[in-house]
Amino acid sequence: MSSQVIHGDAHGHDHGHDDHHHDSGQMTVFGFWLYLMTDCILFASLFATYAVLSGSFAGGPSGHDIFQLDFVLVETAFLLLSSITFGFAMLKMFAGNKAGVLGWLAVTFLFGAGFIAMEIYEFHHLIMEGYGPQRSGFLSGFFALVGTHGLHVTSGLIWMAILMYQIQTKGITPTAKTRMSCLSLFWHFLDVVWICVFTVVYLLGVL
Repeated sequence: MSSQVIHGDAHGHDHGHDDHHHDSGQMTVFGFWLYLMTDCILFASLFATYAVLSGSFAGGPSGHDIFQLDFVLVETAFLLLSSITFGFAMLKMFAGNKAGVLGWLAVTFLFGAGFIAMEIYEFHHLIMEGYGPQRSGFLSGFFALVGTHGLHVTSGLIWMAILMYQIQTKGITPTAKTRMSCLSLFWHFLDVVWICVFTVVYLLGVL
């Protein structure tokens, strides 16, 4: 009888512990939503700044002169595909498939790294041509907006690498699930921001 009571108490304690993790995870994700709202304000400010400076060429090149739309389309495809593969990683996480999570996160990381590599190449090419951020107001706005997005993606890649290590060593813990959920929000948010960047900066810039 006493063993049943002890077993029942232990089970209740474990259940309460799981509820605590669940509630804590929900609060963490909610807090991350609040952070993303502040990031929205940051990017809105950068878009507004770019809109003001986009016609200030100071005798230098315009977007039509320097943007290679086919190159940026490949770059965009990398980021869009990375959001899809991250979605697959989340599905594997809910299924408790550790190998699947790590596999899809690795593919996501490669797409994200490819995106950053292309962005660095573009920046280097423009600067070597003499079209750095100091050349005109238009280029200052361009480098500030696109560069800030690139820094966010780089931060996401570092976060992803650390998370992959944690999942590899500790498994799909409740903490790992919470961090995956937050990183998923962050990554998809950057995808949406990039679609706006592609439309406002590149697509309208070449017209």
